[in-house]
Amino acid sequence: MTTVTPDAGDLDDLGAGRGGASGSGSAAGGAGGVGTGRARAIAGRLRPSRLLLNIALGAIALFWLVPTVSLAIISLRPESLFEISGWWKVFTAPSQLTFHNYSAILSGGFAAGGALDSLVTSLEITVPAALLVTVISSMAAYSLVFGQWKGRDWVFLLIVGLIVVPLQVALIPVVELYHTVGNITGYNPFGKIVGVVIFHVGFGLPFGIFLMRNFYLGIPRDLIEAGRMDGAREWKLFRRVVLPLGLPAAAALGVFQFVWVWNDLLVALVFLGGNPHVPLTIYLFDQTRSLAADYWLIATGGILSVIIPVIVFFAFQRHFVRGMLAGAVK
Repeated sequence: MTTVTPDAGDLDDLGAGRGGASGSGSAAGGAGGVGTGRARAIAGRLRPSRLLLNIALGAIALFWLVPTVSLAIISLRPESLFEISGWWKVFTAPSQLTFHNYSAILSGGFAAGGALDSLVTSLEITVPAALLVTVISSMAAYSLVFGQWKGRDWVFLLIVGLIVVPLQVALIPVVELYHTVGNITGYNPFGKIVGVVIFHVGFGLPFGIFLMRNFYLGIPRDLIEAGRMDGAREWKLFRRVVLPLGLPAAAALGVFQFVWVWNDLLVALVFLGGNPHVPLTIYLFDQTRSLAADYWLIATGGILSVIIPVIVFFAFQRHFVRGMLAGAVK
């Protein structure tokens, strides 16, 4: 009787075959698992309740965008078609779109009272107001959270109380205060851009300090104490430690303040009386009174007023979202 003994090569081939089969089975199992996971995800999205929710949210989003879309289309339609047909007719005749309204509204250049001059004036008011509120609020919040002085909580309660004060009740007193300052110092901020900026900064600080303080409360005090033990002064701790960590909240505050000041009409109407340089909101308000039915030019100016805040939002979108979500999850 003859016994056949397999050699080493045969054993290697057999092992390789089993390993290959096992590997193929594992790969097939993994692919099957991935496919099953995708199928479950798709099935979850197609559930009746989830599908109805997505449809409802999509309808709400479209309904929310209708005014902006209509404004953009009106600004691109010629004047002759404004009283003949509705803006939705552009979907059947897109060739009617033109940039004539934009060239007409920008034809005045940077002359006082023109659209471009108003755009520059809005930036001269909004940018300093947003920056000052963000910087001062960050510094005040640092003092309220990490400062070593008594009465911080009472000061914070006073600041929170100022948030609910409507700015309308302060318009006339501030105007009288400006005139008093002008009589004493010889410089009256009333009727100047500086006066508008000061007013916006004053009423933007309470909310800004409230927002930044709540964000700084999440920063460990050990970082500040370690810096103090190393000999760092308060300004260096604020600039090197706290401010970089608070950048998302500062960006969110800056975007909020920018949009609020950019869209302001009342404060500019009160404090820029007689000034030939007015922000874009007053320019559009004057067009409503002077041009009466020329709403295609008003729509064009409205689109111009929307562009800058949209650019600012997308420029700081990443920091804005982080600042809004700060403290929501741990």
